[in-house]
Amino acid sequence: MPINPLAAPYRAIVPLEGTPSVPTTAKANQFSLVKGAHRYLVRCRAGGEDAATAQMIAWADDNRLEFDWFDAAVLARQVTQRQLERTVGRSDEA
Repeated sequence: MPINPLAAPYRAIVPLEGTPSVPTTAKANQFSLVKGAHRYLVRCRAGGEDAATAQMIAWADDNRLEFDWFDAAVLARQVTQRQLERTVGRSDEA
């Protein structure tokens, strides 16, 4: 059943599938923001951060939602932080 983005409390998910370059064993990431009665949730596999960011942009652009550009920036920072942690972790292993 599809999730209604206008229902409260709002919960939306970027599917874990759909990133063909990422193996199915890749670790899933979850980013969330609670704003009032709404919970914004984005899940993606490592490497699927572009799709997650695109979803945040779509939410910020949708006037029917209480999700604004500041909220998008907060979630995007979480995504960027996770990417940096993953990158630093790889360089430490080398």
